[in-house]
Amino acid sequence: MRVLHPSTFDSSTEQGVLRLSIAASFGVAAIAVAFGLYANSSLIIFDGIYGLIDVVMTWLSLLVVRLISLSTNVDALQSRLNQRFTMGFWHLEPIVLGVSGTLMIGAALYAAVNAVDALMSGGREIALGPAIVFAVISIIVESGLALFVRRANRSIGSEFIALDAKNWVVAASMSAAYLVAFGGGWLLRDTDWAWLVPYIDPAILLVVCLFVVVAPLGTVRQALSDILLITPVDLQAHVDEVARGIVAKYGFIEHRSYVAKVGRGDQIELFFVVPANDPPRQLVEWDQLRDEIGEALGEESTDRWLTIMFTTDREWTI
Repeated sequence: MRVLHPSTFDSSTEQGVLRLSIAASFGVAAIAVAFGLYANSSLIIFDGIYGLIDVVMTWLSLLVVRLISLSTNVDALQSRLNQRFTMGFWHLEPIVLGVSGTLMIGAALYAAVNAVDALMSGGREIALGPAIVFAVISIIVESGLALFVRRANRSIGSEFIALDAKNWVVAASMSAAYLVAFGGGWLLRDTDWAWLVPYIDPAILLVVCLFVVVAPLGTVRQALSDILLITPVDLQAHVDEVARGIVAKYGFIEHRSYVAKVGRGDQIELFFVVPANDPPRQLVEWDQLRDEIGEALGEESTDRWLTIMFTTDREWTI
């Protein structure tokens, strides 16, 4: 029987949501660049550049998601890909998230410098009509996509999609700032405050850049923690609690645990020191004990790398 592949933009799958986000991001970015050049607005051009960076990083996120999915597929365990990357692809997830957040911060800092330069040089004259039209279109599209992506991620629970939803919220907030700024400039054109109009574009760009710099900091921090294999305190505590129970139940001497979180993957290594005079057990009994420990640690998942070893020599636990 032939199995049909899910739709390219299936909102119930991580890859489908990311594909939809890529297509929407590219369309919004292209419109932003066109309107920005036409209106001579560095603010709108930055919005387009921000969107293009998001397109590239979301595409990389989609690639990593697919690689992780392939590596955890039992039917593909003997594939050439899995033979070359026997430890899986979980390590790519925090790298992509970290690079994505860092690029966003870098682009914002560069735009902020340009905004300061424009403010010190007398501002920038822009075409307010096209700028206002763009702001309205952007708010509608980006707010709708932010809500859609967030709702889709309730059942998926993906870090990639969560970051993508955050990016759409940031984009919609930026567009709202554009609308306020350009609308205010439109009202001030024929007043005594008309001299402020050229400063509106770079001033709001500077404010937006400061906001964009702050938004990805949490994601970058978590990605760096995963890359450096910093042990999650709560996961370590849970693993040690389960291991201490096993030691007490079976009369083992002690245990050693090594825990790390890499992207969506939990990596756990447990070593139990068994007394040298412990009664011998058949291999099937040791396997049953491993199953007991695995169940106590929590529901088995393709995103968990669990190693359990038993030894009489403490040196093997170091």
